[in-house]
Amino acid sequence: MTPSFDVVTLGEAMVEFNQTSPGEPNYLQGFGGDTSNAVIAAARAGARTAYLTRVGDDSFGRALLELWRDEGVDATAVEVDADAPTGIYFVTHGPQGHEFSYRRAGSAASRMTPSWLETAAAGAIRSARILHVSGISMAISQSACDTVLHAMKLARESGTLVSLDSNLRLKLWPLAQARAAITQAIGLSDIFLPSLEDLVALAGSSDADALIDWCHAAGAPQVVLKLGADGAIASDGHTRERIGAHRVVSIDATGAGDCFCGNLLARIAQGEALFAATRWANAAAAIAVQGFGAVAPLPRPAQVRALLCGD
Repeated sequence: MTPSFDVVTLGEAMVEFNQTSPGEPNYLQGFGGDTSNAVIAAARAGARTAYLTRVGDDSFGRALLELWRDEGVDATAVEVDADAPTGIYFVTHGPQGHEFSYRRAGSAASRMTPSWLETAAAGAIRSARILHVSGISMAISQSACDTVLHAMKLARESGTLVSLDSNLRLKLWPLAQARAAITQAIGLSDIFLPSLEDLVALAGSSDADALIDWCHAAGAPQVVLKLGADGAIASDGHTRERIGAHRVVSIDATGAGDCFCGNLLARIAQGEALFAATRWANAAAAIAVQGFGAVAPLPRPAQVRALLCGD
């Protein structure tokens, strides 16, 4: 039977306020949340997508529902919570790059539970080629962590590939707790998509090959190590390939890793091999950093092809 969706993601979506000029109180309203960014990136890349989350019964929650509708992301299983808010965050920019300030405590998404998943969203996971989750989704509450792990197990039982982005945020939970939960999740993943910064903290090494070895030993058959401005390294457990960076002028790196993940998964769902999908995703992320916000600059396939053909 043909799956109903190519890529389904689970997590917390948020409304974003992104500082447009360092040091000035001017913010551009947009949207964020790593797994929401990733599913929109996948949708723009041509994948059939669905998003699983909970939002507040407020203007921000309604704006997100409208966003997913406009982007062609199925939001049938999104639950609206009348008693909890939609999360928001602020992005400021300075000499050290971008910095996030979150207002998400007690959010509707943080109240997701495995029983909610079984009631509202399990069907989408069972009917997907790929489920994508992240460390942030695990960090926002214990019940959300339990829900993510339950979703991963459900996907594996259903023959759905499982993708994990570590997205380590130590403002949300202590390193020891994060390491234990993320390591467990790696063992449930088919494709692990960490950043170099995350793995240095989680595995205690700065050597890229050693870090990839650590990921495979933890149970991930396929690993793509995101190196930011230095490109990426993809490994299928037998072969490793380093994909070089595209030299672009970076304006805002917010959501670039999510763009990478969404594009890579869309290409894999469409039948592309890991290494070719990584090259595509690397180019897509290079385009995304050239605009403000996590969602607005996410590219369309023609833009990615143009960059790849121009190199």
